[in-house]
Amino acid sequence: MTSVLLDDLGYEVTVPREVRRVVSLVPSLTEAVAETAPGLLVGATDWCSHPADLDVTRVRGTKNPDLQAVTALAPDLVIANEEENRVADLDALRAAGLAVWVTQVRTLDEAFSSLDRLLGDALGRDAPPWLAAARHAWAAIDPAAFPRRIAIVPIWRRPWMVLGRDTFAGDLLTRFNIANVYAHHADRYPRIPLPDLVATRPDLVVLPDEPYRFTPEDGPEAFPETPAVLLSGRHLTWYGPSLTEAAQALTAALTSSD
Repeated sequence: MTSVLLDDLGYEVTVPREVRRVVSLVPSLTEAVAETAPGLLVGATDWCSHPADLDVTRVRGTKNPDLQAVTALAPDLVIANEEENRVADLDALRAAGLAVWVTQVRTLDEAFSSLDRLLGDALGRDAPPWLAAARHAWAAIDPAAFPRRIAIVPIWRRPWMVLGRDTFAGDLLTRFNIANVYAHHADRYPRIPLPDLVATRPDLVVLPDEPYRFTPEDGPEAFPETPAVLLSGRHLTWYGPSLTEAAQALTAALTSSD
């Protein structure tokens, strides 16, 4: 028997009453499924690094998945994300007869809601303890406890790209009273020349280690007159079990720059 459910984009997805085989094309969702229902995953991308001991078939990257390999795994459900995966690839998987569930997450609240629906409605699992722990950890974060700061958040260089409007990472930073200079830009990830970034004279430059791996030697030197904080991209951009530790980890990283 099957159920017809709506994913985050409102697409109808025909899901078996008992999902037994899942391919995930999103690293954070791979971790979420692996921690919630061990053994359910049969495939994941090369970028799915958590949990470290995950032993499944690898199907290349988020932007170039091996569609034949995904199909050959005969999954009951393929999990994807509207930002990380290409529409053409997801359409091809649907055309091959696979059920594809697409998440859309722009805020922390949407992350919790999306995870509830994916794990509970689509996969038929009880709410995992880590999800309750993550909600509790973030409920304890009070923006008023942090100084008001304006920041730029580069995510790439050569060319320089930054967080723009409506991003999950940007929403997390507002929880620490950090305003994004480009929060109202027309693009979600605009390309901005370095001189223009420097000219904004932000209070802070936030440099995550993914998707571009900024390091103490690669990034801060471009903003010599602005305090820079390097932090975990997984804690800033992933929504899944990493959220249980992200609140504390980001608090430590961001307060160290005060």
